[in-house]
Amino acid sequence: MRKALAILPITALAFAPTCSATEVFKDDKNAVEIGGFVDARVIDTQGVTEVVNGSSRINFGFTRDMSNDWKTYVKLEWGVNPFGNSTISYSSESNFETQSGDFLNNRLGYVGLSHDDYGSLTIGKQWGAWYDVVYNTNYGYVWDGNASGTYTYNKSDGAINGVGRGDKVIQYRNSFGDFSMAIQMQLKNSVSDIEDDGSNNPNRLVMTEYDNTYGIGLTYAATDMLTLTAGGNIGEPEGTTIQGDVISETDYIYGAGVTWGNWDGYGLYMAANVNANEFHDTDNLGRFLQEAVGLESIASYLFDNNVKILASYNILEAGDKYEAAHNGDVFKRQFAFAGVHYIWDNSVVFYLEGRKDFSDFSSSDPEKQAAQELSEDDGVAIGVRYTL
Repeated sequence: MRKALAILPITALAFAPTCSATEVFKDDKNAVEIGGFVDARVIDTQGVTEVVNGSSRINFGFTRDMSNDWKTYVKLEWGVNPFGNSTISYSSESNFETQSGDFLNNRLGYVGLSHDDYGSLTIGKQWGAWYDVVYNTNYGYVWDGNASGTYTYNKSDGAINGVGRGDKVIQYRNSFGDFSMAIQMQLKNSVSDIEDDGSNNPNRLVMTEYDNTYGIGLTYAATDMLTLTAGGNIGEPEGTTIQGDVISETDYIYGAGVTWGNWDGYGLYMAANVNANEFHDTDNLGRFLQEAVGLESIASYLFDNNVKILASYNILEAGDKYEAAHNGDVFKRQFAFAGVHYIWDNSVVFYLEGRKDFSDFSSSDPEKQAAQELSEDDGVAIGVRYTL
């Protein structure tokens, strides 16, 4: 099958230091690469039409050949907002002034040591082993990834529990024929105080603590077209109430995925993953999902004229324990999206994507229900992605 003109997206299997990068320097020992993309889009959703940044980023990779077939490498990546995010505020001097959002934010940063036989060891902020299990559906440009347990704590980057771009991760990878694995530990101490909400609830949390987590991702290339994945992640968040009681839960997720085809290859691509989890993610109000199950799926077809059509269905549904803990509230994030991508000249993609929401956030409290629904609206976006 011929390779498409599209460059492999930077999110795919981020343990490869050279992914989506252009070599700018190389001698007999060292190599330097620059990668990333700029994504500009016009999006219409939640009653607003505006120009927004589509997760633009820039990354630098440094590789050095060492003795006895060892290599060392460093990967640094920042999210960039090149289109501006200014707001008007009223200053303490009673004057109107503009405030600009951050231009850069940290996405990845790790150092690694690798050998063809002994595998690789990396330390830093990097994609978690769990991402190996579910990356196969994370290819939508605008709406994706919100049911796989990757972008936890209300669609953040998965840093806290190490399943997305995990903070302070030590990760070992190796492959044996058609089988590969990733094993990781997240070594951190994360303590946060919680502001008083004014309630008289004796079980109100005043402090949370989330320390080490552990994860594994397994991949088996059954054939040139069929890939199977499986894995899990576990941690133990704790909370202290105003009365001094300690509440401890186990955050775990496990699941599997299947992929047919090659996202960058001409022809058919299909992928799906499923997961079950407890105390792993939060709803759109920041409340824990005591238990939930999730599914992501995507199918695409890339024609010889470099036009790709794609469609996806995703669902993340909390169970009875969530309803019992939150006065009968329902949490079912469910949506589908479809799109058309035109891949032009190996580095530029024009795209159109639209989302239809089927979620259910029923609640006896209309304000809570409205707040849950706010970020799950229908939408349509058109944009361009320029790969560096």
